[in-house]
Amino acid sequence: MAAPKKRHAVREFQGFTGEPGPGDVVIIGAGLAGLFTALKLAPLPVTVIAAAPLGEGASSMWAQGGIAAAVGEGDSTAKHAADTIEAGAGIVDPKVAHLVAEEGPDRIRDLLGYGVPFDRDLEGHYVLSKEAAHSEKRVVRVSGDKAGAAIMQALIAAVRATPSIRVLEGYEADDLIVTNNRVEGVRLIRPTALGNGRYAFVPASAVILATGGVGALFALTTNPPYAKGEALAMAARAGAVIADPEFVQFHPTAIDAGIDPAPLATEALRGEGATLVNSEGGRFMLAIDPRGELAPRDVVARAVYNELNAGRPVYLDCRAAIGEHFEKEFPTVWGHCRRAGIDPSKDLIPVAPAEHYHMGGIATDSNGRTSLTGLWAVGEVASTGLHGANRLASNSLLEAVVFGARVANDIRDLLPHDRIGNFVIPHRIPGSGRAADTASRQEALKTLRSIMTKYVGVQRSGTGLKTALAKLTALSDASSNDRVLSNMLLAARLIAAAALMRKESRGGHYRTDYPHTNPLLAHRTFITLADLDALDETTKMPTDALPVAACS
Repeated sequence: MAAPKKRHAVREFQGFTGEPGPGDVVIIGAGLAGLFTALKLAPLPVTVIAAAPLGEGASSMWAQGGIAAAVGEGDSTAKHAADTIEAGAGIVDPKVAHLVAEEGPDRIRDLLGYGVPFDRDLEGHYVLSKEAAHSEKRVVRVSGDKAGAAIMQALIAAVRATPSIRVLEGYEADDLIVTNNRVEGVRLIRPTALGNGRYAFVPASAVILATGGVGALFALTTNPPYAKGEALAMAARAGAVIADPEFVQFHPTAIDAGIDPAPLATEALRGEGATLVNSEGGRFMLAIDPRGELAPRDVVARAVYNELNAGRPVYLDCRAAIGEHFEKEFPTVWGHCRRAGIDPSKDLIPVAPAEHYHMGGIATDSNGRTSLTGLWAVGEVASTGLHGANRLASNSLLEAVVFGARVANDIRDLLPHDRIGNFVIPHRIPGSGRAADTASRQEALKTLRSIMTKYVGVQRSGTGLKTALAKLTALSDASSNDRVLSNMLLAARLIAAAALMRKESRGGHYRTDYPHTNPLLAHRTFITLADLDALDETTKMPTDALPVAACS
């Protein structure tokens, strides 16, 4: 099939086509992006839909390294933008890179105002770390490796204290309600274990998707279980354009201790001098890239992957660089290691690549607007053009707050200013929300995650991707009555389809049958559900060739 073309452009809205509908602003997702956007929207009435109690279901809570911003002496927003563009392997939108870098320092000040205790020295300067592909120390930290948790705790406290924000915990978004290409509200399900299992409908004057990534689609991931990619599917089904879904970042140093999700050994460890060694004691990265362990994540992830495939287990060696200071400087990683029976000050840490971040997502413009009127996306679920083919370390939290503020400002300008103080009451709508058979769903999820890891993981091939698409489609046909599983399978198919169409290797997307970067393909991918359906017709296999219960 032909390479992806730029025939689907993100609509540049001039505003709503008509008066905004009734209802609050509804934010689906309660991670950093969702909570920060809600705070920036105050005092407009905002309803935040949280699948888990605040702080328990968000990837942001687990972020260790910190948030990148040009706030150090000798650094500049121009340097930060340049590093972002270089890391993105040729398809970063330079306007977006400069916009995010320039607005970053102001968003750091916002976070300080919400009570985030960023590390500072005795003179009040930020304590900064240097991570892979950054030319300067610019990663703002909290207690070494507790940035994500500290930021989330501060924002949760601020949200709880803001009367214009209502949080509906224990609800999951099931679908978007769309009329005439306009999002009118959200269909919710409260799982049977938490309530009556029936659907509820929340009408909305604006809907913001802030649901995070796609880690739960892969067998080894650093993401929480709620990162299922469902919003990607809901938006695509409603007609939204999806951008760059093939670009998935695998973190090279997930702690390989049989834990799901896999605990992360932050890149800041390598920034402080930790090295990667194989079971033979060889430090293999220097032979692959002159930057060694601080090469871009895709380079390091593939190197670790190839060592493991060659039968040589890989370890992170922190003994000489950090040693006895480990517990004080990196308490989160220390805790993960100790729970796995490892003393990282004395022992090697076994590591493996794990799905960590999705550069692709729902296509948005510079204000977070999608191609559907009334729908915005922010955070990892969105594709703004900032990350390109390979996200620069610690730019994800930055993107969440920069675009959270921009989305809030955009919606404020569109909605009537007298729409303050009254929340819409969710009401039930026809249909059963009964959960699918748990055993069947778990078996199907195991198969899905195995397919994605084997065929759509660190290294891919055309044959493998076609096999993945055929198996995913067959599994989808067999799971049509389970909306959660159907959404996950649709997200997985979008990723695999775009990976099949991009016949080159670029950033986080590596094809063994097209191992080189093709300059003619230095553009973003835009894909819709119609494109996926067309591609499915060309990749169908006989059903008797598709053992969907396993992917051996």
